[in-house]
Amino acid sequence: MGMLAPLRHRDYRLVAGGWLVSLLGDGVFRVAIALQVYAIDPDPRSFAAVGLVWALAQVAMLPIGGWASDRFPRRSVIIVADLWRAAAIGGIGMLSVNGQLTIPLLLVLGACFGAGNAFFNPASVSLLPDLLPTEDLPRANAFFGGVKPLMLYVLGPSLGALVIRVGEPGGAFLVDGVTFIVSAGLVALVAARPVRSPDGDSRSGFLAQVRESAAGVRVVLATRWLWAGMLGAMIAGLAFHGPFEILVPYLLIADFGFSSGEAAVGLASIMSASGVGAILVAWLVGRWGLPRRSVLAYYVAEGTALLALIVLGAMILPWHGIVAGFVIGGMFTLSDVVWNTNLQHWVPRELLGRVSSLDWMVAIGLVPLSFVIVGPLGSVFGARPVLIIAGLLGAVVLLLLPLIRGAREPERLASEAAEIEPFDPAMVSHVHAGGAPISDGGGGDMVTKEPARGPSTKGRGG
Repeated sequence: MGMLAPLRHRDYRLVAGGWLVSLLGDGVFRVAIALQVYAIDPDPRSFAAVGLVWALAQVAMLPIGGWASDRFPRRSVIIVADLWRAAAIGGIGMLSVNGQLTIPLLLVLGACFGAGNAFFNPASVSLLPDLLPTEDLPRANAFFGGVKPLMLYVLGPSLGALVIRVGEPGGAFLVDGVTFIVSAGLVALVAARPVRSPDGDSRSGFLAQVRESAAGVRVVLATRWLWAGMLGAMIAGLAFHGPFEILVPYLLIADFGFSSGEAAVGLASIMSASGVGAILVAWLVGRWGLPRRSVLAYYVAEGTALLALIVLGAMILPWHGIVAGFVIGGMFTLSDVVWNTNLQHWVPRELLGRVSSLDWMVAIGLVPLSFVIVGPLGSVFGARPVLIIAGLLGAVVLLLLPLIRGAREPERLASEAAEIEPFDPAMVSHVHAGGAPISDGGGGDMVTKEPARGPSTKGRGG
């Protein structure tokens, strides 16, 4: 059965079904949010403010959301978070349909929504190992990785474009809200699991988690290839998210003169192409494996995805954006697969949870700043020059990072081992920066991070 094997487990089928429906709503949302903001105020600074508030709310609440996912039943945390977000998105939809939605109201409801993401994401990532035996986890990740681009980048945006053409953005938000309710209903059918405290003391759990996160920081700072790779993800997030999410819709409306419905179709086409690129690269990697110079491929892929912003900034015909979307989806997928594989193979299991959670937070750490910078720049200079400069500068920095001494250490270790084999703790003792091996006395659960690179989602599933 291959990657479909985990579906034989009832609870996983329920959770996977909820996530897929939720991802479909994500794709609808991705098309609707920019068009809704620009329908209220056709100024990139307004969309920048909305993106900033939503992202900051999620980042600020992540430590509490992670703590809650270890302190309370994860199934319950997911259900509450889904219903909370359904109320926020449904409220946006109702206000939009009634012509009462304003930017201040969008900021308030967006902050509520971002806070809900901060609880859903850690709980959903942590729930998977509770549902499946260890041997089925790789297949479950492969299944989700294969269908995610289809729902998020192809079917969801296409549905969103159809809804917006018929009923404007407000109807799309209502559809998205329904997907949260369906997801919560499916997860509610999952059998309850006992809470497993990481330190056995519910009173000190939050402080213990803060100390464990600090240990992860020390490990990353002592290991050059780790901090260099995370720095690359942070730069990519800064250079990509604001320009892509704020300025591409603005370009379609302001420069091409598209109506809301036409812009929705244009965005859906770019996102669908991104999904096709992601699916194709995932299939090629699954068939042929990772490139031998995997770390170099990581940086080149991230840089190439940023260079595609130049194509978006210079596009004259809509199909130029489709080509750029295809490159973006494929290259970010390649970089994610390479990076996650190196993390899982070369970082000790007892440290992987802390390192992965830190990696996730670093990857989105400068996304709020990206919104802050890009909104005013786009308003003053227009979308095209900002897209081109962001893509060029970001790509140059990404392509310089592998020149850092020790940044490509996993390649050397893999070459010495001749081939990547199942995790061997003895091999990890060789991972070092300046001769210092990775070691830490703390314990930690293995956590799979859903990267926040590439065209971002609202936060479902990772």
